[in-house]
Amino acid sequence: MILETGVVVAIESDSLWVETIQKSACEVCVAEKGCGQKFLSKLAGKTTSIRVLLNKRSPDTFLIGQSVTIAIPEDVIVMASLLVYLLPTVGAVLGASVFDGSDLQSIFGALAGLLLGGLLVNLHSLKTRKDLRFNPVLIEDQVEPSVINLVS
Repeated sequence: MILETGVVVAIESDSLWVETIQKSACEVCVAEKGCGQKFLSKLAGKTTSIRVLLNKRSPDTFLIGQSVTIAIPEDVIVMASLLVYLLPTVGAVLGASVFDGSDLQSIFGALAGLLLGGLLVNLHSLKTRKDLRFNPVLIEDQVEPSVINLVS
């Protein structure tokens, strides 16, 4: 499991939207705390919002600005990456090979295969939207929420 700490930015009836700071490779460095990477990332606005299912928890127990820890299974990341990148690519190659007439037909076939692959990825995403096996899970939440003052 890959653990991420983030801040709750929105609350829905069945999920939370958690904003995390994008990490870079330099986080494995010994100077992690003194580097300023987290501070600079926050200033640059390089954040990611992740939808986390509540898993039968009440949305009333969470506050916007509350710090939470989420976990994302590695196998889900690998499978999602394969699905998102490989399926449209294979669709484009198959589409180009099926319409093997002129160059223009091959281009249209590749585009049709690419769009079909993207559509299949989107349908799979909609199908697994509420499945706990394919979504980040909430690991812990603070007993006394630490609310960050968000300055607009």
